[in-house]
Amino acid sequence: MTTDTPWRKKLIEVAIPLDAINRASVREKSIRHGHPSTLHLWWARRPLAACRAVIFCSLIDDPGEDGAPAELLRQIDELPEPSPLPADWDVMDTAERRRQRLFAFIETLVEWKSTTDEDVIGTARELILAATDGNPPALLDPFCGGGSIPLEAQRLGLEAHGSDLNPVAVLITKALIELPPKFAGRPPVNPDARAEIGSDVEWKGAAGLAEDVRWYGEWMRQRAWERIGHLYPEGPNGETVIAWLWARTVKCPNPACGIEMPLVRSLQLSRKKDREAWAHPRVNQNAIRFEVRTDYGSDIDGTVNRSGAVCIACKTTAPLRYVREQAQQVGLGTQMMAVVTEGNRRRNYVSADPVHEAAAVLDEALEKPLDNDRQGALAPPTPERLTGGTSYSYGLTTWGSLFTSRQLVALTTFSDLVGEARELVQAHIAEATMVPDQTRPDQTRPDQTRPDQT
Repeated sequence: MTTDTPWRKKLIEVAIPLDAINRASVREKSIRHGHPSTLHLWWARRPLAACRAVIFCSLIDDPGEDGAPAELLRQIDELPEPSPLPADWDVMDTAERRRQRLFAFIETLVEWKSTTDEDVIGTARELILAATDGNPPALLDPFCGGGSIPLEAQRLGLEAHGSDLNPVAVLITKALIELPPKFAGRPPVNPDARAEIGSDVEWKGAAGLAEDVRWYGEWMRQRAWERIGHLYPEGPNGETVIAWLWARTVKCPNPACGIEMPLVRSLQLSRKKDREAWAHPRVNQNAIRFEVRTDYGSDIDGTVNRSGAVCIACKTTAPLRYVREQAQQVGLGTQMMAVVTEGNRRRNYVSADPVHEAAAVLDEALEKPLDNDRQGALAPPTPERLTGGTSYSYGLTTWGSLFTSRQLVALTTFSDLVGEARELVQAHIAEATMVPDQTRPDQTRPDQTRPDQT
């Protein structure tokens, strides 16, 4: 396929303000309000600032190119001059001055505060329209991951498409760029927002959706705490516990020992300077207990590697083949190594105690055991290549075997609450629109108890 239109170099092919883009990208790591990473984590998320800059610079013609649209050049000339002015500003040619104006604008465009600045984003969109004769191309990201690139393309006014083989990535991106536009300009439906503000108030963008996400999310959190909060005790001094660190175990092959060997690649819990912490193992009454230390580490770095494991108690070496055979035939055990609590702008690591260990180990005497539907959902086998095939090697062949009993209870509780929240939303929508809910004529709202419920 040929075209008579000569190719014009884009700004990204000539020069871009890399230092400013890098600073803004690093700054994003400390954003704690409004950034997608605060809602969900993605292991290889691209910085939004870098994505925004790359998309913009890939569409804007370099000002020094012959045939650059006159409207684009006019708009560039109306951009503010860089401040401070470069030392050689007075001797620069017109193309370089325009380039410097674009650089100054890009430095503003990549700032986090600019994501909600309609003037800055509007200017970027106008420049893109001028560079593309009012017909900007659609953007396709075939490996969208956390959705950073499609999100920024959408922000800049482009039609964005994304795909990924990972279903988690697909779900994250749909929630980020596909679903919010469907609710743009709509008011929230939760009763508190309607009572305080009124449903006839103008809700810009996805503000109404965001308000409902906060309200129903808090509703779910409260209900979850009422049901399973007793399974999550506080730290030793009343602190909020944010994580429990576990080790898988197998029985030592030495008949004279037979202790449950923890399988841990590293005993160091924290590597941050002046905040180092280690899980120090102690042999006590034919069992291994861990004690958190912050002064110095243990004599060993870990207990397992690619060739096998070593018993902390008797120093017996267990080949990897033995570890896998035990895992498949007998099953892996679990042992709590440490508890992580929330501190003042830091994490604190404390030794596990019997209270936390007992709260995490649930058995068939659960107040609400898993019903047949849940058990059926956890029983099917996992894909053989899950986690690169390592799960199967260690006997973790069903979805239920991947989690501890407390994790299973938490996951099923939240799963139940998603359905209940959906019913509650439908009830609130019916109330907000003054339309009787015909789908649930004899049911009460999910947060109310019927007389026949126990």
